[in-house]
Amino acid sequence: MLNYIQKIKELAKSLGEIKIMEVCGGHTHTIMKYGLRELLPPNIKLVSGPGCPVCVTSQHDIDCVVELALEGVKISTYGDMINVPGTKMSLKDAQARGADIKTVYSADQVINDKERVFFAVGFETTTPMTARLLQNNITVFSAHKVMPPAMRLIADNMRIDGFIDPGHVSTIIGSDAWSNLNLNVPQVISGFKPDALIRAIYLLLRMIKNNEVRVINDYPEVVFPEGNPIAKKLIRRTMKACDSEWRGLGLIPKSGLVPKDEKLDARIIYKDVFKKVKTRENPGCRCGEVIKGLIEPNECKLFRKVCTPSSPKGACMVSEYEGACAIAYKYGKSLSE
Repeated sequence: MLNYIQKIKELAKSLGEIKIMEVCGGHTHTIMKYGLRELLPPNIKLVSGPGCPVCVTSQHDIDCVVELALEGVKISTYGDMINVPGTKMSLKDAQARGADIKTVYSADQVINDKERVFFAVGFETTTPMTARLLQNNITVFSAHKVMPPAMRLIADNMRIDGFIDPGHVSTIIGSDAWSNLNLNVPQVISGFKPDALIRAIYLLLRMIKNNEVRVINDYPEVVFPEGNPIAKKLIRRTMKACDSEWRGLGLIPKSGLVPKDEKLDARIIYKDVFKKVKTRENPGCRCGEVIKGLIEPNECKLFRKVCTPSSPKGACMVSEYEGACAIAYKYGKSLSE
């Protein structure tokens, strides 16, 4: 790793300010935990992108599932989701009021529980598990999102000089998916160890210096050009693309996935319940700007004061492993310090 750090420092001397975005909460966690930003020259900036599925789930989706739970519908979802603040309350608050909400570590835990609606979140990595639930006729409220359209939006609207592509997502969609996206920005698919991320930064800087635009798969032991054909086929069989609202990024065409079978789509089954949901964003919360890499967590006035992991005011403070604010809180520094 020290060899690559030295190479980065040499390359940086011939470059201006470079902004590299990691688009995976797991990468953000490693970068913060091991202080990788502190090893880089001052003109090489790392910013965190929309790589946390809990964080990018829209406020309105949270409000809809809260309303559904309060109406007496039994809900199951991943543990982090119950703490995400809604307009009126979180799912945890609804649970305290008597709503039947079950938290799970894996979608397989509800595969035989047809009485419940599964609140499904996540990128391509967790979508196959939801697809399996749909095969077993489990009703789903899907907030699943796919990463390439969001990457396209960021590349077209923000000045990003290079992307560290998400490793786990890439195992499903494959390296060819990034090449075919033609973002016109250097990209490196990276693993999650500190030395892998340092090497990814070096590879990006080398491409930037040489005016080279391509996708380097630096995680070939698990990421293949075609991805995981079995998982992709399962998703195609049970789900279809839809426009989806991302916290911080807005409505992105064809960036979401919902059940093909409308009889299993909670958004359609309970559409009359959702008509009365009124969503209002917390005016003090700047999660949207954190998700886009425009500000650091400590630039939000709520951070560490009224917004903490035990009392989150925004979604970025919820996920200890992937949320940028929760990670910054845990390690006691902003992401760029």
